[in-house]
Amino acid sequence: MTTSERTLILLRHAKSDWSGALPDVDRPLAERGHAQAPLAGRWLASHAGVIDLAVVSPARRARETWELVSAELAPPPPVRFDERVYAASADQLLAIVREAPADIRTLILVGHNPGMEQLASLLARRDVILPTSGIAELGVDGPWSGLDATSAVLVAAGRADGRDLS
Repeated sequence: MTTSERTLILLRHAKSDWSGALPDVDRPLAERGHAQAPLAGRWLASHAGVIDLAVVSPARRARETWELVSAELAPPPPVRFDERVYAASADQLLAIVREAPADIRTLILVGHNPGMEQLASLLARRDVILPTSGIAELGVDGPWSGLDATSAVLVAAGRADGRDLS
């Protein structure tokens, strides 16, 4: 938990399966992804506190990631699947976050690289690497509508299997 007014959590989907000939949006999680996602959920359950809203890409791998992550959260937050998150740039993702209602204190965005990594890096003002199931937790001072690099601070980043996440 941070002492900031708000918390933004960026979660990259878990490892996906590239073995089939499915369209990108329909790719499921790989076996490794099914193992990664609950670890991310357990980390969030013990570090993030209550999450007020999840905004999730409609891609199958992101939806499956969120299903496994949210199963570790009590209570699981309301979820909104947003078409704009799929294949979004950092600027597009930032616009989505800026639309969050003022009463939301902790928001999680579940999406894809390169946009998620670019948004984390933009807000942290340094390179943030988000591998599959990677998490970036940012403290945010001020309203969502004014979110930028001057109002965010990186609290933790990495993956719940012990890769640099504090």
